[in-house]
Amino acid sequence: MSFISVEFIIFALIVFPLYFLIPQRYRWLYLLIASYVFYGYWEVTYLILIIFSTIVDYTVALAIDRTPIENISRRRAYLAVSIIVNLGVLFAFKYFNFFSQSLANVLTTIGIPVDIAVLDVLLPVGISFYTFQSMAYTIDVFRGRLPAQRHLGIFATYVAFFPQLVAGPIERAPNMLPQFEHHTHADYDRIVNGLRQVLWGVFKKVVIADRLAIYVNTVYNDVGNYSGLTLILATFFFTFQIYCDFGGYSDIAIGTARILGFDLMQNFRQPYWATSITDFWRRWHISLSTWFRDYVYIPLGGNRRGLSRQMLNMFIVFVVSGLWHGANWTFVLWGVYHGAIITFETYARVKKLHITSSHLLKLVSAFVLAYVGWIFFRANSVDDVVYIVTHLFDFSQGFIDLTEPFNDGLLPQRIEFVLSFGFIGLLMLVDGIAERGDLLSFFGRLSWLPRWSIYYLLVLCIYVSLFYNTTTQSFIYFQF
Repeated sequence: MSFISVEFIIFALIVFPLYFLIPQRYRWLYLLIASYVFYGYWEVTYLILIIFSTIVDYTVALAIDRTPIENISRRRAYLAVSIIVNLGVLFAFKYFNFFSQSLANVLTTIGIPVDIAVLDVLLPVGISFYTFQSMAYTIDVFRGRLPAQRHLGIFATYVAFFPQLVAGPIERAPNMLPQFEHHTHADYDRIVNGLRQVLWGVFKKVVIADRLAIYVNTVYNDVGNYSGLTLILATFFFTFQIYCDFGGYSDIAIGTARILGFDLMQNFRQPYWATSITDFWRRWHISLSTWFRDYVYIPLGGNRRGLSRQMLNMFIVFVVSGLWHGANWTFVLWGVYHGAIITFETYARVKKLHITSSHLLKLVSAFVLAYVGWIFFRANSVDDVVYIVTHLFDFSQGFIDLTEPFNDGLLPQRIEFVLSFGFIGLLMLVDGIAERGDLLSFFGRLSWLPRWSIYYLLVLCIYVSLFYNTTTQSFIYFQF
């Protein structure tokens, strides 16, 4: 089920209060059942895959742990089983058709027409997230970062923990597994802070992201009919739509876990206040970028083999990261784009090439570079990418109504247009406050009147957007 649904509200009202009434030794079972209900609500058969992945990695980790460190070849063989199974499942459901069709296109282009079979299967929700989380556990056991978890139920709960199961953060076993065995109680401050973060996350998703999605979808799903300022504005709106959509999900996940007494890692840290693309990736989807750093970049050699190899390793990581996001060449191009910029910034930093010392110019240039990258991410095809890039500054249509794509909004087009910029300004203001300190603490320091006024205003905006708007979108990262 989705966080933005009546079903989840009912689910939360049942699960949360009962959790603290259950004895500690049974809480893992309660959370596991709740997590399987949460995930199985989309499609019960999805549970088969997550249970399969759980059993494989649980068994492999035990085998690794019981094998002496001196027998490195056997330990590596066990680890290979985990990696092959997890990546194999991911490839079959997410990438098989992509690579098959790409191969068929290449062969047809060179005059060898083929009819390659495709798999008619649905992509299980969140498969890219929980396979990476489960696989990271076996790698950590192999590296000796933690002993294998003997309790199958607790490990299964770690893999399927419902707040972050579908779209992260991609958690690490050393952080999460001990929390399932630690006794917690209903702490007032944690619950209040969790609810604050959930409220802000829902606001970002429902009020900002879904509003911007109306404009973005209208333009990007029919790019041939638009050019110039409309394309520029649609890409600008998507820049904030995807942040509010995915960042909103992360806020809800982290806040929900906090209510239950769990601490999830921070997944976003004001990414559009970054001063470079390198800095951007320290702030954007932190759980994924650090996963690739720890489990791909460092094993490739990291920065230990000279500058050229370091730059190559970084480039490989970003290309793979682009492919992780989706089975489409547009995502690969997005990875190539960011990889090229990151390698250049790395070269400039090592060679001490000072391009600019202006903080404002660094902020603007980082934002513009990220903005351009989102064209590759959002476009439906490579042909659309080419069209958008070549028509971004085509103003031959003269004066046009920039508000027209808001043709399916709740309010009149011009009001939706103005509100969109207003909410983006609010978002950047809040991020600016967070950049200078803890946002939750900032709310806590406010007197009751402004604090509760903000709460009621956010709730009102969410209520109006949810119940009087028929264009609510599913979370973007559900498709990954």
